[in-house]
Amino acid sequence: MTEPTHDEAHGGALGERLNWLRAAVLGANDGIVSTAGLVVGVAGATDDRSALLTAGLAGLLAGSMSMAAGEYVSVSTQRDSEKAALAQEKRELREQPEAELEELTELLERRGLSRDVAQEAAVQLTERDALKAHARVELGIDPDRLTNPWHAAWASFLAFTAGALLPLLAMVLPPAEWRVTVTVVFVLAALALTGWSSARLGAAAPGRAILRNVAGGALAMAVTYAAGSLLDVAGA
Repeated sequence: MTEPTHDEAHGGALGERLNWLRAAVLGANDGIVSTAGLVVGVAGATDDRSALLTAGLAGLLAGSMSMAAGEYVSVSTQRDSEKAALAQEKRELREQPEAELEELTELLERRGLSRDVAQEAAVQLTERDALKAHARVELGIDPDRLTNPWHAAWASFLAFTAGALLPLLAMVLPPAEWRVTVTVVFVLAALALTGWSSARLGAAAPGRAILRNVAGGALAMAVTYAAGSLLDVAGA
C-alpha cells in the first residue's frame, strides 16, 4: 500500500486558489464580451482596419485599467477591514484574556466539540498563538495570509487583457468580408469555454452556464452591431 501524501492543497489554500481561478475566468469573460461588443459595433459602422484597431485597443486598455483599479480599491478596503478587526482582537486579548478564552471555548463548542474538549483546545490554542486562534475561529481571517490588493489588481488586469485580445485580433486580422463572422465564431467559442470553466470551478452543471455566457455575448454583439449599422446608415 502507498503511504498517504499531504502535497495536495486543503482548506483555505484550496479555497483561495479556486477564488483566484474563478476571478481570472470571470475577468477574461468580461474582456471578451466588452471588447467584442465594442469592435463589432464599430464594424457595423465602418470596415476601416485602423478605426477598428484603435477602438479595440482603447477598449482593452480602458477596461483592463478599470478592472485593475476596481479590484485594488475593493481588496484594499477588505484588507483595511481585516487589519482593523485584528487590531481590535489584539486589544481585547490584552485587556480581557479570560473573557476571550471563554469566547473561544464557546465558538469551538458551536463547531461540535464537547465543553471539556473545547475548553482544553481553547487553552492550547491560546498558549500557542492567541491572536491567530481568535482570528481564524472567530473572524475567519488568517493573519499570515491577508488579502493583497496588488495581486488582485494585476490578476484582473491580465485576465481582462487576455480575454480582450481574442476579439480584437479576430476583428483586425482577417479580410474585411470575414471580420464579423470570424469574430462572432471565435467569441462564442471562447464564451462557451469560460462558461464551462466557471461552472466546473463552482462544481455546477456546465450546460446552463455555457448557455448564459453564449446568449449574453451573442446579444451584446447583436445590439452593438445594430447600433453601429444604424449610425452608418444615418451618416453619423
